[in-house]
Amino acid sequence: MMKLALVVALLACIGCASAVTHAEALRRFQAVGVTVTSSGGCSDRNKPTCTSFDSARENTVAGLVTLKTASGCVINVTGGTETGHASGTYSHWNGYKADISLNTCINNYVTGHFAYIGVRGDGAPMYQSAAGNIYAKEGNHWDILYY
Repeated sequence: MMKLALVVALLACIGCASAVTHAEALRRFQAVGVTVTSSGGCSDRNKPTCTSFDSARENTVAGLVTLKTASGCVINVTGGTETGHASGTYSHWNGYKADISLNTCINNYVTGHFAYIGVRGDGAPMYQSAAGNIYAKEGNHWDILYY
């Protein structure tokens, strides 16, 4: 009976996306060479000049790790779950999005490996990965939505 309960619990979590702490996200990023910077030099989720991963979704952290390992590019995260981004269900605050710095390597990787799907309402060109994640090229960064 105990084994059945464990199997049911595991199956119930398939597809779930639990939240991670900032410290856990940093540990995983550092393990593969992803860097995190903030204009305020801080990680307080309630300050817009900080870059925080408190309450980031597992899929978002895993997506950034995968992007780094698959592309081999420098990945510098400049936006996470901190306040100051647009609101909505699939928002930074809710853990679905991250911002990364532009660089030639990652720009070429995204535009060369993902499908162009049109322009967002603000004019940002969008690309979709095979996993369904959306990469929008804003003025000075990639705004990434991880489902």
